[in-house]
Amino acid sequence: MNEPTEEQLLDALRQIKTEDVVVQTVATLVNLAGQKLSVEGAKDPEEAQKAIDAARHMLPLVPDDAKPPIQNALDQIQMLYVKETQPPDPPESKIWTPGS
Repeated sequence: MNEPTEEQLLDALRQIKTEDVVVQTVATLVNLAGQKLSVEGAKDPEEAQKAIDAARHMLPLVPDDAKPPIQNALDQIQMLYVKETQPPDPPESKIWTPGS
């Protein structure tokens, strides 16, 4: 396989826009958080929280046309985080008490 020429590399560099990298980075952080909350054997809520925080801080840098789907995904991941990190509800008592 041939290595890219210097001109091809320069052309690729000219085409890359910072906002594209920001969108990709935020999307990657949201995806990482989702994986850290849902993949058995790789669950790590602390890492998920870091990814969520980083994505939230970078979201204002995302161009307006790309923001809605990323915001929606981030909202869903945040709800999953809350669900996954809440302690389980204690079982209800089966004993009758006055007033219940």
